[in-house]
Amino acid sequence: MNNYVSSFRDGENIYYLNKEGRERVNSKKILKRTTQARHYIMRNSIYIAYGCPSSWKNEVRLGIKEVKNSTVVCDAIFKLDRRYYIVEVDHTQKMTKNRTKIDRYKKLIELEYFDIAPFFIWITTTEYRRKELLKFCDGLEVQIFTINDFH
Repeated sequence: MNNYVSSFRDGENIYYLNKEGRERVNSKKILKRTTQARHYIMRNSIYIAYGCPSSWKNEVRLGIKEVKNSTVVCDAIFKLDRRYYIVEVDHTQKMTKNRTKIDRYKKLIELEYFDIAPFFIWITTTEYRRKELLKFCDGLEVQIFTINDFH
C-alpha cells in the first residue's frame, strides 16, 4: 500500500491516494494535505454516528437572501422523518463566530424558514466549548458532542 498512499499526522495518521494510487483506481480527484482534515474527520464522525443518512449534504447554504443576516452555511444537513438535522463542527472557530451562526439559525426559525424547527448537532473539542455552545443554543433542540465522545 505504501506505493499508493501518502499520509500526514494530525492527531492521528491521515492517509490519501498519491499519484500512483489515483492511477491504480482510475481516480481523477487530487487530494493533498489540508488544514481542514480535522474538520472533515469530526464531521464524518457525526455522519457515521447517525447511520450514514442518504440525505446527507455537506456545506449547504440556508437562508433568505432578501432578509439581512439570515443566511448561513451549515457544515452538513440531513433529513429524518420530515425534520432537518443541522451539523456544525467547532474545531478552530472563534466563539463569537459560533454565536453569530447560532443567532442566524434562530432568526431562520423565527422567520419560519423550516416547516419543523431543526435539530442541531454540534461537535467541538473541549468541555468548556461544549458548555459555551449550550448557552448560545438556549431555546434550540441540540446535542453537542466533543471529539472524545468518539474515541
